[in-house]
Amino acid sequence: MSELEVLRDRMRQFAEDRDWGKFHDPKSVVLALVGEVGELAELFQWLPAADVRGLAASEPLRTRAGEEMADVLLYLVLLADVLGIDLGAAAHSKMSDSERRFPVSQVAGPAPE
Repeated sequence: MSELEVLRDRMRQFAEDRDWGKFHDPKSVVLALVGEVGELAELFQWLPAADVRGLAASEPLRTRAGEEMADVLLYLVLLADVLGIDLGAAAHSKMSDSERRFPVSQVAGPAPE
């Protein structure tokens, strides 16, 4: 069983215990997901691009980013569950497609100086 499946099953139990499944229609879950992506983006919105990596490595931004990224992941796993999509398989399929469409020999960036 993959980590995503374990997480999905834990989320299913969490929602079932609280009788929240009735709120998990695809539209509502997508909107919740978009909201969480917005909260993640808000953390970085006005930070200088050149400084973001360093700032995100330090507290409190590191913890806050992790919390928002976890929210995004949870809603994405929930959406996949609601739609009956094996998210892990879909991601591997997408990577295989990208590897075919963008072969290293044709799209590799220049070597660092």
